[in-house]
Amino acid sequence: MTIRFILNPISGNRSVDPEYIQEKVTSVFGKVDFQVTQRPGHATELAQEAVEKEFGAVVAIGGDGTINETAKGLIHSNTALGIVPLGSGNGFAREIGMSTTLEQALEQLRTAVVQWCDVGFANGEMFLNMAGIGIEAVVAWKFMEQAQSGTRGMLPYFKLAAQTFFNYKPPMVRVILNGKTHRWAPLTLTFANNRQYGNHFVIAPKAGIADGKLDMVIVSNLPKYKVIAALPFFFMGQIPPFNLTATAQIQSAVVESDQEILYHIDGEPRKTARHLEITMTARALRLMVP
Repeated sequence: MTIRFILNPISGNRSVDPEYIQEKVTSVFGKVDFQVTQRPGHATELAQEAVEKEFGAVVAIGGDGTINETAKGLIHSNTALGIVPLGSGNGFAREIGMSTTLEQALEQLRTAVVQWCDVGFANGEMFLNMAGIGIEAVVAWKFMEQAQSGTRGMLPYFKLAAQTFFNYKPPMVRVILNGKTHRWAPLTLTFANNRQYGNHFVIAPKAGIADGKLDMVIVSNLPKYKVIAALPFFFMGQIPPFNLTATAQIQSAVVESDQEILYHIDGEPRKTARHLEITMTARALRLMVP
């Protein structure tokens, strides 16, 4: 099939050499259509163009944000999405079995098969892996603001996350499911199309990308020592103790608040005025998997 490769030259809080990446791609696939993004949203434009030109696949080379942008341009088309993960978390890529080593990932794509994948939407904006509110959305927003001053990287992120965790007081929200209103003040409320955020942190152990549902996971705001004690279970892919989490499979939900809602889409922070609508579409994207 004809394939377009789209590289984000700044992924995972680091810069990569486009010439080096293109050389590795060429060594596996021969001469290819190779594009480098120039600005936010450019990957979506390049993916849409590939659909118009009837490419068989578009391969996103980058982190979760690049994968999300590329997928936006491919939904409801016959052009498949391929992934070469270069991000810091790589949650979606890990879950479909993609290697985080460049050479191995390219070899996996060379012999990949194509399957259907569900996608979610948060206020109409597509997410491939996760969307949600709560502490991770607050941390994502703070980290975005911090990164604008030049402070990036995993260590500053985890330091910010720890500071936020010990001071975070979740607001009360109303969640409407099947016409019934629930009132919760969760540490986090996640809508998962896949099992893990990234770095093997599994929030929704039973989620699947082609099951026609989203897994809504409520993480209760228990005493901090219980949350800390439960953390290893997430990394082991197990349900944590203390009834810390509750999960329901859904196709839609509405989150309402008396104040502005911070949320994230595949790790990218957003704000909305008091109303967040979550929906999903089954079999909306063709996906290359090992």
